Amino acid sequence: MSHKRCNGDVVREGAPERGPRTLRAEGALKAIAAGPQPERRLRAVLEQALVFAGASLAALYTPGDDRELLCLVESAGAPRTLYGVRDSYPAAGGSPVADAHRTGEAVWIGPEEFAGSAESRHVPSSGFSLAVLPVRGDGGGCLLALTEHPEGFDSDGRGCLEVIAEAVTCPVPAGPAESAETGELQPDAFTLAMDTGRAEVGDDILRLFGLAPEEFDGKVETLLGLTVPEDLPSLMSVTESDHMTIGERELEFRVLQPTGPPKWLRLSGRLLPGGDGRPALLVGTVADASTLRPDVTDVARVQRLAAALATAGTVRDVSQAVVAALRRPLRADRIALAELENDRLVVTVLDPPDPESWPELWRLEWRTEWPDAPVRAMPTLAAALREGRARIWPAGTGDLEPALADVGPGGLAVLPLPAGGRMAGACLIGWDTPHDFGPDERALLTASAGLAGQALMRAHAFDAEHELVGMLQRQLLPRRLPKLPGAVAVARYLPSTAGLELGGDWYDVIPLPDHHVALVIGDVQGHSAGAATLMGQMRTALRAYAVEGHPPDVVVSHANRLLTGMETDLFATCVYVDLDMEEGSAWCVRAGHLPPVLRHPDGSTEIAEVEGGPPLGVVAQADFPMSPLRLRPGTLIALTTDGLVETPESDIDEGMDRFAHALAVSAPAHLGLVADALLGNARRNDDVALLLVRYDGMALRPLRESWSVWRLPEAVRHARRFTRRTLRSWEVPDAVVDGVLLIVSELVTNALVHTDGKVRLDLTLIGDRLRVAVADASPRTPVKPTSIGWEATGGRGILLVEAMSAAWGTLPVSGGKQVWSEIPVGG
Repeated sequence: MSHKRCNGDVVREGAPERGPRTLRAEGALKAIAAGPQPERRLRAVLEQALVFAGASLAALYTPGDDRELLCLVESAGAPRTLYGVRDSYPAAGGSPVADAHRTGEAVWIGPEEFAGSAESRHVPSSGFSLAVLPVRGDGGGCLLALTEHPEGFDSDGRGCLEVIAEAVTCPVPAGPAESAETGELQPDAFTLAMDTGRAEVGDDILRLFGLAPEEFDGKVETLLGLTVPEDLPSLMSVTESDHMTIGERELEFRVLQPTGPPKWLRLSGRLLPGGDGRPALLVGTVADASTLRPDVTDVARVQRLAAALATAGTVRDVSQAVVAALRRPLRADRIALAELENDRLVVTVLDPPDPESWPELWRLEWRTEWPDAPVRAMPTLAAALREGRARIWPAGTGDLEPALADVGPGGLAVLPLPAGGRMAGACLIGWDTPHDFGPDERALLTASAGLAGQALMRAHAFDAEHELVGMLQRQLLPRRLPKLPGAVAVARYLPSTAGLELGGDWYDVIPLPDHHVALVIGDVQGHSAGAATLMGQMRTALRAYAVEGHPPDVVVSHANRLLTGMETDLFATCVYVDLDMEEGSAWCVRAGHLPPVLRHPDGSTEIAEVEGGPPLGVVAQADFPMSPLRLRPGTLIALTTDGLVETPESDIDEGMDRFAHALAVSAPAHLGLVADALLGNARRNDDVALLLVRYDGMALRPLRESWSVWRLPEAVRHARRFTRRTLRSWEVPDAVVDGVLLIVSELVTNALVHTDGKVRLDLTLIGDRLRVAVADASPRTPVKPTSIGWEATGGRGILLVEAMSAAWGTLPVSGGKQVWSEIPVGG
C-alpha cells in the first residue's frame, strides 16, 4: 500500500504557541512518520488522538469512487457502534462529517447541541462531544473524534487534533500491476482482487502452503483448497467482498501438510475500496503462527492452572492463581492481571506489588490498593484487546507507548482474556532483560489466557453477587458512627465469603443524655435473609429501648421479651455497655455473647469478668445482671463476634486469648489501623463484626445541679431562686440570667399544671452552653400551638421557650419525659 500526504508537513511554520500535550503529540507524530512500518502509519496517527487529545474514538473519512459518499477508511479506539458512527455519510447531507468536508472548516459540537440534532436519533447515548476536522489535499477527507469528557475537547486537545489532522495520510490502493512493475510486493505479502479472485502472492506465503512459485496459478481457490475444511467459513468471510468491512482484519487458520498435523497461519489483511477502474483489493500478509499453538509439553502446567482456577472463588483468587502459574515458569520480572470494565482496566493483582516497580502512568493512577487506567491511554493494548489474540513484543521493539514498554523492556507479552464472547480482561507479563520467547512459553501463554478469562468471568459474577449481599447487609448497619465527647469509636463488618447468604452480626453506638453512650454488638443465629431481617429488628429495638432512658438490664430484658414474642426459631446474642463519659465508668450486660476485652493504658489486656444471661429469645423471664467496668483515660474497649475468634481447630477461649494478645501489641492511637490489623487474619467462613472504642475522658467536665420541685403554691418561685443561686455560683453573665429564669418558669409551670407525679429540674453547664431540663412522669410531649387568639390566656409558654432557646426538645425518660432547652451563655 502506498500513501499520499493530505497536507504537507506535520508542524506548520509560524503556528501559534502550542500546549504541552500538543507539543508531545507533534513529537510522537514525527516519530511515527519516520517509523519502519508505513502500512500501520495511519492507524498509529489516529491513536495519538486517544493518547493526547483524550478522544474515545478517532476515525478518518475520505470521498468514495462517485464522490457522493464519505467512506470510513480507518478508526481507532472504542467500537463505533457505541456512538452510532456509520461507515459512510452522504457528502451532500447535513451530518457534521459532510459539513466539515463541504465547508473546509472544523466542526465542534458539545453534548447539548448534539442531543438536539437529527444525528442524535442514530446514537444510543448523546453524552459526548464531537469534533470533525477537514483533511487537506487531493480529494480531501475528514478526521472525526469523539470524547466523553464533560467539558469536551479543551484548547490543548483541539490543538492536538489539528496537528493530527495535518499528519493524516490518506491511503491509496496499489493494484497488482503496480506492485509487479515496481517490485513492491514483499515475500510475505499478497494482494487479492475482490471481483475476479485473482491473487498475487509472495514466495514466503507460497512456501507456507507447500507450493513453488511456478505451481501457483493465481487463483485464490487454489490456496483455499489447501486449508482445513473447518477453517473455510472464516476464510471466506475475508475473501468475499460482501462480508469484508473497511479496515484491518486478522484471523488464524490451518493449512494441510504432506505429513504431520496442519500448520497454523495468521492472515492480516485490509480491504481497500476500488475506484477509477481499479477493483476493490484485499492486501495484507500471511505469517507462520504455529509457535503460538498449544504444545503437549505444557499439558501439565495447564492442568495445574486449571485445577487452581477451579477452586478460585473471587477475582483476587483467580488473579493470584494466574500469577503463581505463570511468573515462575516464565521467569518473568513482573506480571499484572486486570479486569476490563467499560473502557478502563481495573487491576486485580500486581506482582511485585510495590508502585516503584511499575511505569509512571500506572503510579499516577494508583488511587486505592491497585491502579486503574483508561484503555485509550494505551492504544497498543486496546488493539490487542480488540483483536482478541496474544501479542508478544521481544526486546528492542520500538513501537510501544511508555506505559507498556516500561512493563517489559526486555520483552512483553499481552494476553487478552476471552470469555463469553467478549474480553474479560488482560494479563501483562514483562521481562527486564532480553527474553527469548520459545514455543513452549508461547503455548503456555495462549492456553492460560482462555482458562483465566473464563475463571475471571465466573469470579466476577460471584464477586458481584457477594457485593450485593454485602450491600444489603450494610444497609442494616449504621452508615456512620456518631462523634463522641471524650471517646473515639471505630467499627468494621466483614461478610462471609462462604456462600452468598446474609449474616446476622451487627453493632451500634447510641448517644444518650448526660454524656452517656450505649455500645452494642450482637449476632443472630444462622446465615439467611431471615437472620438478617431479625438482626435489623433487634438493632432497632435495642436502640429504641435505650433512647427511652431505661437502664442497661431493662433494655436487654425488653429486647428479650420482644424476640420471644416473635415466635421465631432463631435466637440472638448481644453485649450492651452503658458508658458514662464524665465519670469513666460503665455498666455491662451480656446475653450469651462474648465478653468485652479491655486494653489498659499500660498495654495490658483483660477479658472482662461480666456476668451473663441466656441468649435473647430463649427464656421469656430471664435475668440479665449488670456488671460494672472502671475505665481510665486511654482504655480501649473491644467488642466482637465469634466469627473473629472461633476456628474449627481451636475452642473459643483460645481465640479470645489470641484476640486479647493482638489487642495488646496494637497502637491504640490509630483505631482504624488497629481494626484492620485485627481483621487481617479473619477466617471468612463466618461474618464478623468488630467495635472498638477508646475512652479518652472529657477535657471539659460539665457542672450539674438538680432540684426536686415540690407541688406547692410557690414551687415555681423556689425553682427560680434555685436557678438564680446556681447561675451566680457558676458566674453566668447577668445578661443571660433573666432569659434562663423565664425558660425555667415556663417549663416548671407546664410540668406542674399538665402532669402528675414528681418533677425534677436539672441544670448543666458545659463550655459556653447552659442546658435546662425539666423531667416529669407524663410521656405526653408538649405541643406547640399553631395559632393563638388575642383573648387566649395560655398556650404561649412553649413559644416563649422556643424563642429564647438556641435549641429545645423532648426525650423519653423511664416512662416519662424530659423537656430541655439549651441557651448560649458566652460573651
